[in-house]
Amino acid sequence: MALTEEGLIEIPGIRSEWVTLANGAKAHYSASGESGPAVILIHGGIQGSSGTAGWRYMMPFLAENGFRVYAPDRPGFGLADAREEHWPHRGFMSWVEYVEEFARALNLKKFHIAGNSQGAQTAAYYTVYHPERVLSLAMIASGGFNATMGCDMSQVKPGMGMPKFTGTEQSMRDAMTSIIYRQEAISDDLLTMRTNAANTQAKAYDVGMAWNRDAAKDPNTAHLLDLRGKLDKITIPAIYLYGMQDVLGPVENAYLQEEKLPNIQMFYPDECGHQGQTDQPEMHNQVFLEFFRDGKVSRKTADWAGVSKRRPELPNLVAQA
Repeated sequence: MALTEEGLIEIPGIRSEWVTLANGAKAHYSASGESGPAVILIHGGIQGSSGTAGWRYMMPFLAENGFRVYAPDRPGFGLADAREEHWPHRGFMSWVEYVEEFARALNLKKFHIAGNSQGAQTAAYYTVYHPERVLSLAMIASGGFNATMGCDMSQVKPGMGMPKFTGTEQSMRDAMTSIIYRQEAISDDLLTMRTNAANTQAKAYDVGMAWNRDAAKDPNTAHLLDLRGKLDKITIPAIYLYGMQDVLGPVENAYLQEEKLPNIQMFYPDECGHQGQTDQPEMHNQVFLEFFRDGKVSRKTADWAGVSKRRPELPNLVAQA
């Protein structure tokens, strides 16, 4: 695997594309497929993340099965426009606005949306603030839901602290190897791509993270991040996978989230950490395909993916036979 002139790992079936948004930002995204229903995949929030890094195993698979798949680089990540006026000055709200501008630029009227980690939280915010566009919502492993869904924070178990990224490939390797369960998914070229992106986007990244921290403490903005009475009330079909071996947020924290999300079907895949679509790509690919294509997950696939036994299954989301 070699890096392209843009500095991306080259993945068969994935194209590197650009589009100019209404606000003037030059947006980069990875794409697979030419026709069929649209899917937007939102990457996670660890430094160096991008559409390519986060969704390289799923995009070609969904495209081969009849979908148009888009994985944009959020402001502060990947090859996103790094000019200061396009930094995520309002954190999650900037990312939600970015997804909306991106969908408009590509003339995507309705689409399926999914996200991992911070991307799952971004996808959730987008869904509750723009429900008219979302066909279905799929999420993977977001520790942020514990606070935003009003879980008892005294019951939340602390996860492993992420090794600090210092701008070097070694520090990026330390970060990736600490959270990725399937170590063979970490290549030298992936680390180079992520390190370069993290260094380019460092100031924009810090601005977005700072707003999220401060907004949660400010009563004038905290309501924007509060998902109580929103995510738990939507009728848009939604599923949520959380790896049993997640080290950033122990799976017990997901059990707390499940109690707050009665309308969302939970799955707990084994041998799977924080980035499930990388740790168990075949499993996550099949779950997402069936959910987006059929509106529910088959019995066989649901059992494979560790469908939750902590409460009755949602029959509209999981086949019963």
